[in-house]
Amino acid sequence: MLRKIRVFLATVFFCVVTLLFLDFTGTLHAWLGWTAKIQFLPALLALNFGVVAFLVALTLVFGRIYCSVICPLGVMQDIFSWAASKRKKNRFNYSPAKSWLRYGVLIVFIVTLVMGFDVVAHILAPYSAYGRIAQNLLAPIWGLGNNVLAFLAERVDSYAFYTTDVWIRSWGTFAVAVATLVVVGFLAWRGGRTYCNTICPVGTVLGFISRFSLLKPVIDTTKCIDCGLCAKKCKASCIDAKNHKIDYSRCVVCMDCLESCKKGAVVYTLRKNANAEQPKGEEKVDTSRKNFLVSAGLLAASAVKAQEMKLDGGYATIIDKKPRAPFRTLTPAGSLSAKNMADHCTGCQLCVAVCPNKVLSPSPYLENFMQPAMSFEKGYCRPECTKCSEVCPAGAIRPISREEKSSTSIGHAVWVKRNCVVITDNVECGNCAEHCPSGAITMVLSDYTNPKSKKIPVINKERCIGCGACEHLCPSRPYSAIYVKSYKYHKTI
Repeated sequence: MLRKIRVFLATVFFCVVTLLFLDFTGTLHAWLGWTAKIQFLPALLALNFGVVAFLVALTLVFGRIYCSVICPLGVMQDIFSWAASKRKKNRFNYSPAKSWLRYGVLIVFIVTLVMGFDVVAHILAPYSAYGRIAQNLLAPIWGLGNNVLAFLAERVDSYAFYTTDVWIRSWGTFAVAVATLVVVGFLAWRGGRTYCNTICPVGTVLGFISRFSLLKPVIDTTKCIDCGLCAKKCKASCIDAKNHKIDYSRCVVCMDCLESCKKGAVVYTLRKNANAEQPKGEEKVDTSRKNFLVSAGLLAASAVKAQEMKLDGGYATIIDKKPRAPFRTLTPAGSLSAKNMADHCTGCQLCVAVCPNKVLSPSPYLENFMQPAMSFEKGYCRPECTKCSEVCPAGAIRPISREEKSSTSIGHAVWVKRNCVVITDNVECGNCAEHCPSGAITMVLSDYTNPKSKKIPVINKERCIGCGACEHLCPSRPYSAIYVKSYKYHKTI
């Protein structure tokens, strides 16, 4: 029964978190967004000590239940392992812990996170790794399925569905997602929870804490017949059936061993009972002290191109607009600055998934690789939209109201004379001024001595909020004649 409850809860959490990345409408986050905010590393970076304390307490009571129920990457490994078990049953064996690898990866994770080289840390973080897989590999399939339904519904005069753009936001991030899926999937297919117990830094930290858990699976030597079936079913390879020992730092409390034992020799019980059931003459070896500083260090230290619009009005195809090379990465209102984004963002892509205007894309640049950056080829950042700030679980984009966003300036528009159609084609335009939501653009005579001269835009920096409406709607091709230059720190106007 315990295993069935665990499987049910894991299935629910896995489906909910996956849907958060697939739901391009953003409606699910209002009800189920908390499942992203209780992930360990995002909560730690967001300084959400209440959630961190809850997860630590959960581990101290039940063991690594986070890894087997809440973590989506852990549940994904179980799916691969379950599929492999259909071909070969009882395929696991006990293997000693590779502590040098586990704590070596943890040290690398901490050092890269503290020194600001976040790419390595983002690749290793389990929740972010699964988020990239869901957003880059599953979301396009989900979008295509939605578009098929929208097409069929339209044929019967139903508009229950609407089409959405399906595109790869960043080929670099896409490649990382594919590589992560291949590596984690292969390890899970071959050895179950190998990634969790040898590579994952969150698993290593929770493994240290789980040594002191109140409840844990225990082998009752008076009932055990030494069949070894529990070890063959253990996807964490942490049960030494010969010596009747369990490595609790690697046990993910999957409950498979309880169900596999036909004699009831494996029970999930209190720690004091666990100590009582140790075979006589066996001494418990506690290596936790030598690893304490390393594990505690994590808790202390962690405190493209987009597809362009091709609306041609039914007359002629418009040449694709090319994105400009940014002087500094634009980050959405609520992120405070590019530095705050770099310090807190784990590159999970959840904000990218819910952005209704297709403004956010994973950055292809090394200094902020896989973190969201703004680009205005497909849309602009509408002042009334705050979805990215509502879903961010790591505190990289702080919650912000519509009123606050409308008065927050992330940058200012800059006019490029040589690209403007008023200059190049000698035609009237004014598109940028007409659609500026903050009224920061005014059209003035290009030649003040000639009242019949064409008008060109002038930008009031003090009113511009950097939403990108002017850049997005500029008819100049292949580059816009107006673009948004970011501020180092956001400011209130």
